[in-house]
Amino acid sequence: MAIKLGDTAPNFKAQTTHGNIDFYDWLGDSWGLLFSHPADFTPVCTTELGRTAALKSEFAKRNVKAIALSIDPIDSHNDWVRDIEETQGVEMNFPIIADEDRKVSELYDMIHPNVTNKVTVRSVFIIDPNKKVRLTLTYPPSTGRNFLELVRVIDSLQLTDNYSVATPADWEQGQDVVISPNISNEEVPDKFPKGHKEIKPYLRMTPQPDLD
Repeated sequence: MAIKLGDTAPNFKAQTTHGNIDFYDWLGDSWGLLFSHPADFTPVCTTELGRTAALKSEFAKRNVKAIALSIDPIDSHNDWVRDIEETQGVEMNFPIIADEDRKVSELYDMIHPNVTNKVTVRSVFIIDPNKKVRLTLTYPPSTGRNFLELVRVIDSLQLTDNYSVATPADWEQGQDVVISPNISNEEVPDKFPKGHKEIKPYLRMTPQPDLD
């Protein structure tokens, strides 16, 4: 069954390039970025793993741990890691799950029969510290994932979890945000002391509230 937004992310135990893990224990109180690959030594995924490693400091600022998955065995993963480090100029600083028995792939519905019966599609899951799934994405094989967009989504989720706002189209850090419709006009001055602009009664903008 497909995992939906708000579902509890399934726990699992797995062998990884960083040793054996219990997913919940490994995640702890961090946010998680779990993403899958069709196979080792695939060109697009090589660039994606390198990009994730290069963004380690950005993920760390946001209390995010990244973890990848392929159904290839651990020895293959370790060989692939050397290629990634050589070609992408990075140190692989996060684990890759060796899901030979497809246990994790099946838990997270990463095998789509209309695409392939044998290997995982290129899925992404963002999981919050309460182990709830907050984002799911599935990419086609020919399109590399935009990891800056995943960082942007995490920024939005963390902001909107703490304030009564939503982020508009193409929002980036520092830009104005939308005041939640369930906040009355009478409540706005106290909740948003930076002021606001009413474009329509249902569309009210305010400066990003967590910035000085």
